[in-house]
Amino acid sequence: MKWTDQPEGVLLQRSFLFGITGVVLGALSLMNTNFLLVQAPMGLLNGVSLLLQFLGLSLAVLVLRRKKMTAEDKLKAQKMVLILGVALLFFILSL
Repeated sequence: MKWTDQPEGVLLQRSFLFGITGVVLGALSLMNTNFLLVQAPMGLLNGVSLLLQFLGLSLAVLVLRRKKMTAEDKLKAQKMVLILGVALLFFILSL
């Protein structure tokens, strides 16, 4: 089954999981860069973090582009786009 055929609730749940995982990985990378907890390159972790945030953002936009959906799902998708967009901008500018 394709991702575009999934119901809105499932797509929003996956968007949240991808987004929160990306934010946590980005935060770990920033903490390690500032406090030098582990002497390891953080480039790969930053890349995976941004990729997961982009994936979560794209799933939320996919839900918003649907024609028939409930007002509750539309509101959740709008909030998800706003939050993930701000988080993505923060992590891009913090590099």
